[in-house]
Amino acid sequence: MPDALPADQAVRNLIFAYAEAVDRGDFAAIGALFAHGDFAGSGGALTGGAVARMFEKTIILYDDGTPRTKHVTTNVAIELDGPAATAKSYFTVMQATPDLPFQAICAGRYDDRFESHGGEWRFAERRITLELVGNVAHHLRRPDTLPAHLRPAAPH
Repeated sequence: MPDALPADQAVRNLIFAYAEAVDRGDFAAIGALFAHGDFAGSGGALTGGAVARMFEKTIILYDDGTPRTKHVTTNVAIELDGPAATAKSYFTVMQATPDLPFQAICAGRYDDRFESHGGEWRFAERRITLELVGNVAHHLRRPDTLPAHLRPAAPH
């Protein structure tokens, strides 16, 4: 059996697994990532299957089964403390659809907590702070559900 990954790499892999699952449109995988942890944003905190259902209700999937996005996660800073860890990172979501040219549609930061359980690292909590919002009309089923200060401006 190969040696376990170093804790910081295992945590980093979880951060990137989330981005990959969203971009694949694999909402069940997102729910699994948060089976034991909270996913928190402006609408409160959810866990497990509730996270998957929230994604299913809010994210538009295209003919290829994906949201036609790429989540780019940068500036990852991880702090380890025994069987616990925290991480802060930035995200930018890019999107291109048949009706939307390639562009950044939103950006913000993740504040994550992780725990090691039985030798495996998992999410304990993810707090998402959305800071910049562009055209999310091709990404969200209801862009009007964003907080008022983050909604895209109406065309002139």
